[in-house]
Amino acid sequence: MPSSDPLPPKEGALFRKLLKCYEMKQYKNGLKLAKQILSNPKYAEHGETLAMKGLTLNGLGRREEAYKYVRLGLRRDLRSHVCWHVYGLLQRSDKKYDEAIKCYRNALKWEKDNLQILKDLSLLQIQMRDREGYKETRHHLFTLRPSQHASWIGFAMSYHLLGDYEMANNILDTFSQSQKSIEAHDYRHSELLLYQNQILIESSHLQQALDHLLKYESQIVDKLAVRETIGDLYIKLGQQEKAVPIFEALIRRNPENVLYYEQYMAARRVTNSGAIVSVYREFQEQYPRALCPRRLPLDIAVGEEFREVADEYLRRGLRKGIPPLFVNVRTLHQVPEKAAIIEALTLQYFENLTRSGHFSRADADAEVPLEPASALVWTALFLAQHYDYMRDTDRALEYINAAIDHTPTLIELLITKGRIFKHAGDPVEAYVWLEEAQSMDTADRYINSKCAKYMLRANMVLEAEEICAKFTREGVSAMDNLNEMQCMWFQTECALAFQRMGRWGEALKKCHEVDRHFAEIIEDQFDFHTYCMRKMTLRAYVGLLRLEDVLRRHPFYFKAAKCAIEVYIRLYDKPLASETTIEEIDIENLPPSELKKLRSKQRKAKKKAELESAQAAQAQVKREQHQKSKQQANQETDPDAPQLDELIPEKLERTDEPLEKAIDFLKPLQELAKERIETHLLAFEVYYRKNKLLLMLQSIRRARALDATHPVLHSCIIRFMKALESARQEQPFNVHVQQVLDKATKELIGKKTPQQLNDEFIAKHHTTSILHLYEAARGLYELDASKKAAAIKLITDFNLSKLRLEEATKIYTALRDGDVFGDCEKEADDYKLKCQERFQYARIFRNIEELEAQLQEKEAAKLRAEEEQQQLNHLDSNETAASLGGLASVAAAS
Repeated sequence: MPSSDPLPPKEGALFRKLLKCYEMKQYKNGLKLAKQILSNPKYAEHGETLAMKGLTLNGLGRREEAYKYVRLGLRRDLRSHVCWHVYGLLQRSDKKYDEAIKCYRNALKWEKDNLQILKDLSLLQIQMRDREGYKETRHHLFTLRPSQHASWIGFAMSYHLLGDYEMANNILDTFSQSQKSIEAHDYRHSELLLYQNQILIESSHLQQALDHLLKYESQIVDKLAVRETIGDLYIKLGQQEKAVPIFEALIRRNPENVLYYEQYMAARRVTNSGAIVSVYREFQEQYPRALCPRRLPLDIAVGEEFREVADEYLRRGLRKGIPPLFVNVRTLHQVPEKAAIIEALTLQYFENLTRSGHFSRADADAEVPLEPASALVWTALFLAQHYDYMRDTDRALEYINAAIDHTPTLIELLITKGRIFKHAGDPVEAYVWLEEAQSMDTADRYINSKCAKYMLRANMVLEAEEICAKFTREGVSAMDNLNEMQCMWFQTECALAFQRMGRWGEALKKCHEVDRHFAEIIEDQFDFHTYCMRKMTLRAYVGLLRLEDVLRRHPFYFKAAKCAIEVYIRLYDKPLASETTIEEIDIENLPPSELKKLRSKQRKAKKKAELESAQAAQAQVKREQHQKSKQQANQETDPDAPQLDELIPEKLERTDEPLEKAIDFLKPLQELAKERIETHLLAFEVYYRKNKLLLMLQSIRRARALDATHPVLHSCIIRFMKALESARQEQPFNVHVQQVLDKATKELIGKKTPQQLNDEFIAKHHTTSILHLYEAARGLYELDASKKAAAIKLITDFNLSKLRLEEATKIYTALRDGDVFGDCEKEADDYKLKCQERFQYARIFRNIEELEAQLQEKEAAKLRAEEEQQQLNHLDSNETAASLGGLASVAAAS
């Protein structure tokens, strides 16, 4: 590379060796060479050498020294493209991509045609989705190196990503025509043709895409993709008769592909449900072992036809003992008529199997062979799952207990019983059954993971970690290893468990860990920008870019972000008191009942703190050892990776800006999960506490656009109107802001007052929806705190028979915690007693004394069982000894 401050031949040779050492990752040798150049007094302040020394130090992990030397070199030679390029590389290694792009642009001012800088700049531009900048850079590279394949492909892709399909297609056409010789089975050329075809399809030039495929079909290696695309194009172009044989062949190739059947029906133009079912029956005869042609008619058929098809499908599944049979038909329960038919059929099966060993009386009368004995168990399991889905816990338990009595060693039965208790509101009993299932097959990862998940739902984090430790790396704590493996289901469940327990710092730590995983996944795409261009996996590469653009829409991120936002809002509403504040409570003036509660709370807190400190000390030792080995490994594999700050729960939960931290999690949701109303309701809660009226209004309008009847939206409008009124009293608004707010008020409530709006809302939902009524009660209390009793009565008098468990739990926790209506302990206790009768299995509504008595009874039963087993073992050993003695006497006599 030409330099603005050239070195003489000897030092120049050393500098070239230094560059080669850096490329070969021989950093120590590179440092020696830099020292040789800088030891010469004439070149002690040579900017490019200083910059390269800094870059080499960065490779050794000495980041602070690296920045010092690179900045020093840049100050010595501001016109050097090498110094700016090196500074950009340093910023890139710290993931400061915006800064790195600025550095590369400065480098190009002094060396505008430098290929390496242009390539590095294009990588950062596509990483940051600067599509216009990427197009300009790829055009520059194309003009400099028009003979290289990558120049053409990158240039075409830049237009494709901008949506200029015609230009992208023209570039690829010109490139294809310039190719002189194409080898047989050339995979790279094949992928290029399929990528070009994808561009034609996305540009809606369907006939051109079809002609292109037919023309180059012989040169494309991926024959399956060709047949699928041609068949799809024939359907879209209205040439269905040509698509029929294509999808017949594809179904013959893979009779379990659902999409092929859908496309085949579209090609045959079959719309009548009876005709579709008859077509599926033809496929059942052709492919008797395939599942798809038996399952798909259930979605289409209705009435007696559905009964007939369902009867065949269920009998086959129960006869063969297919564990996920209910899961396969669960979606059909969303149609009440189909759910009723399935229930009637399976009840008939259970009755006839119990009586005669056949599925129906007709089979018994016809003297067909008996069904396998296991069919009764699988039918009972299916019925238990069915009634559990319908939330009829008593009947579900009746059938699952019958199945367990019949075959107590079938693991699926124990898992289902645990699931029934989970849905009934008893996570502890649920985990007990899952633990028993796990003990029957300790090598099964699925059951192991399910057991851990149920433990977390029961707030048993340490026990869940112990269960997971069976499948994690030895010598490392299970929690750290699961974090390394990006096991996000475990971390989100941990975060929710810590949130329920009020351990806010631990919950936030898990949420931040999940956030870091997504950031790491986004960073990992950097490696594919050059790889995919080189290997010509262009369709997969475009798919990757589009996936990364919406990555934080994933349910794992949404769960973690929602949990983090709720915790930060809670920490803003009720900041954690320091230990000195707790000690300063005036104990002498407290009433005896409150003093007793305080003493009990302090004792529990002390025990908990002692236990946690002991566990934390052990964990810290392991963590330090693990961190040390991890850092050493990172130095060897990726020395450029920036070191992330350690997540310390105590610091996280005592942040000075909880709402700002909440907004960090909220922004990706507003951008990528805007179709979920929870996003905008969470945004309202944050902006309400920041008193940002326009942002509150924006959140309400977005939520209304998604679901204007959502219950929480009503209380948001009431609180917005109240905040607006108080803000008007404090100071007048800007004219433009006033216009926006007036228009919004008219749109939201018209000419009504908030009180009138709330009264109408109560009248409308008085007997229909508890969730709407609860939000109306919140509004009533918000508008007039003196109406607290009326607001509470409004929700506690609602008909409990219409309530679901989740709704009753929400009402009770709101009354118990006092966050919504203030202190209402008596009303919470009364409501709890009411709910005990309605939800008899729900642990949240049961008394602590009852639970302790139940636990003692279980422990006593367990001890009795162990004693009986010991007695049986003792008797067996005595009988064995007696028989051995008899044998000895017979032998002696003989």
